[in-house]
Amino acid sequence: MNNKPRTFWHYFVPVLVALFLAQIFLFATAEREIRYSDFVKLLQARQVDNLEISDASISGSLTGDHLAGLLPPEQIAVFNTMKPPRRFTTVRVADPQLVAELDAANVHFSGVTTSWFMTALTVVGPLVLIFVLWGFILPRMSGSRGLLGTGQSNVHIYMQNETGVSFDDVAGIDEAKAELTQIVEFLRNPLRYQRLGGKIPKGVLIAGAPGTGKTLLAKALAGEAKVPFFSISGSAFVEMFVGVGAARVRDLFQQAQRNAPCIVFIDEIDALGKVRGMSGMGANDEREQTLNQLLVEMDGFETNSGVIILAATNRPETLDPALLRAGRFDRHVVIDRPDLIGRQQILRVHTKGLKLGKDVDLTEVAARTPGFVGSDLANIANEAALHAAQLDKEVVDSSDFSEAIDRQLAGAERKSRVMNAREKETIAIHEAGHALVAASRPGCDPVTKISIIPRGIAALGYTQQSPTEDRYVLRRSELLDRLDALLGGRVAEELMLGDISTGAQNDLQRATELAEHMVAHYGMSERVGLASYSETPESAAAMWPQQSRLPMRGENTANAIDTEVMRLIDEAHQRVIATLSGKLAQLDRLKGLLLQHEVLNREAFLAAIDEPVKAIASAA
Repeated sequence: MNNKPRTFWHYFVPVLVALFLAQIFLFATAEREIRYSDFVKLLQARQVDNLEISDASISGSLTGDHLAGLLPPEQIAVFNTMKPPRRFTTVRVADPQLVAELDAANVHFSGVTTSWFMTALTVVGPLVLIFVLWGFILPRMSGSRGLLGTGQSNVHIYMQNETGVSFDDVAGIDEAKAELTQIVEFLRNPLRYQRLGGKIPKGVLIAGAPGTGKTLLAKALAGEAKVPFFSISGSAFVEMFVGVGAARVRDLFQQAQRNAPCIVFIDEIDALGKVRGMSGMGANDEREQTLNQLLVEMDGFETNSGVIILAATNRPETLDPALLRAGRFDRHVVIDRPDLIGRQQILRVHTKGLKLGKDVDLTEVAARTPGFVGSDLANIANEAALHAAQLDKEVVDSSDFSEAIDRQLAGAERKSRVMNAREKETIAIHEAGHALVAASRPGCDPVTKISIIPRGIAALGYTQQSPTEDRYVLRRSELLDRLDALLGGRVAEELMLGDISTGAQNDLQRATELAEHMVAHYGMSERVGLASYSETPESAAAMWPQQSRLPMRGENTANAIDTEVMRLIDEAHQRVIATLSGKLAQLDRLKGLLLQHEVLNREAFLAAIDEPVKAIASAA
C-alpha cells in the first residue's frame, strides 16, 4: 500500500487548472479591446450596434465589414477571423455628446451595472481560496495537527533492517560501546533487570569531538537492540512561532511511548539545551520553553517504559545543568579521539571493501594520523581508493594512502600555482630549516617528509612529522623543543638569505599560541607563577558560567604573560640561530635536493644530513 504523502503541487496544480477553465468557459467572453478614438470612428461610420455602457467601459458588436481606415490593420485581421457577433470593448471616456451621437446613428444601447456576484467572486474569491489552502489542504498535505505542520515533530523512524549498523561497524571506541551494552541487554531482556528492582538510565548523553562517531554509535545501539530508532536534530525543535517547539517535544514523546521499546536520538542537543536565562530576546524565550517541556517530558515517563533517550553534542559545557542531573541524562558517555590501536581498528573497518596492495601497512598509516577521528580516517581510505582509480591501478598501494594523508593534512596539490625561482628557493630554505631543527631536538617527532609543492589554499610547502606513539602529557623541555622547530624556517631564511619573508606567518602564530599556553595555562613560568588564567572575556563568562571557573586576567597579569611569552620566543630564537649556524652545509644540501626533487621522504632526508636511517626507523 502506497502511503506516500501528497505534496503541495498535488493540490495546487488541479486548483489552478480548474480556475483557468472556469475563466475560459464561465466568465470570459471573446472580446477585442480597441481604442476609444477608433470606437468613435466606427460609430460615425455606423459599424457598431448593441452597445452595453457601464461606468468604466463600452462594449458592443461590429455590424459591417467596411473596416478599412477605421481600425489598425492588425486589429482588422483579428476581427476578420472572429465569428459573429464580433465583440469589442473600450474604456469609456467622459463624453457628454455620446448619447446624442448614438441616437443619431440609430444604435441600440443599454446601461450595465456591475454584478455583485462578479465583484464578490473577484474580491472575496481569492481570499477564500487562500484560507482553504492554508487551513484545510496544507495541514493534510504535511500530515500535521497544526498550522503548516508546526505542531508535529519531523521524526524519522528507522527500524533495525533500515539502519544496517551494528557494533561491528563501530571501531576504536570500545569503552563507549561497553557503556551502552547494558542498555542493549535491557531492551532485549528487560525482566532480567526489573526482577531485582533495577532501573535503566532514562537518558544517555554522548559527548565528543566532531566526527568521532556519536551518531553512528546511536544507530548501532538501535541496530543491536532491534528496536525502532527515532532520530531528530535539536535545531528542529526551535522555531520562530511561540509554542511550536514545546508541541513538537510532546508529540515526539507520544510517538516514542506508542512504539516502546524504542530509542529516541536527539542530535546536536546543544542547539536546544543551552543554559537558560542568559538572554532577553524573544527567540531565546521560545528555546527555553522548548527546553522546559523536554525536562518535563523526561520526568513524566516511566523509567522502565522501554523508551531510552540518547543525545549527542560537541559542546557539553554549554548544556543546562538541569538537563544533566540524575533522573534525566543519567549516563554520560565521552568519545575521545582514537589512539593508535583505535585508528588501526577504524582503518580495518573502512578498508574492508578496498583491494589493498601488499605494501599497505595499516599500522603505519595509523601511526601517521595522530589526532584523526573516524570520519577523517574514512575519508583517507576513500581518497586513497579514488587516487588509485585515477591512476588506473589494480590495487590501492601505500603511495595512495600517503597522498590521501597529505591531502587531508595540507589539501590537494596545486601544481598549477607556478612560483618563480626566487620564491621556490625561499620555500626550500624555509622547510629545510624546520626539518633540521626538528631532527636536532629530542623532544620533536621524527621528520617523515619534506615538500615544497603548494597544497590547499595557503600552504606553499610543509614538513611532516609523525609521532612514534600517542602522547597525552608533554614535558616543558619537549614543548621548548617544539617551539624551536616552529622557528626553524624563519631563522633559516635569516641565515641563508640575510632577509625574511612572509612565509613564517603561520609558524609565528602557532609559536605564540604554544608559548602563551605554557605561561598562562600550564604554569611553566616562574614570573607568572603556578596559576592558570582564563582567556574567556567577561561578557562570554557571564553567558556561560561553566567556562568562567578560571580566574580572569587582570591588567598586570596580562602584561606579565605577554612579557613572558616574548621572552620564551626570543630565547627559542637564539637557540635556533645557534643550532642552524653550525649546520649551514646541511641546510644548503637540503635546499638543493628540494629544488631538484620537490619532495624528500624520510630516508632521503636522513641521508642528506648524514644520519643513519635506523636511528628513526627503529623508533617508528
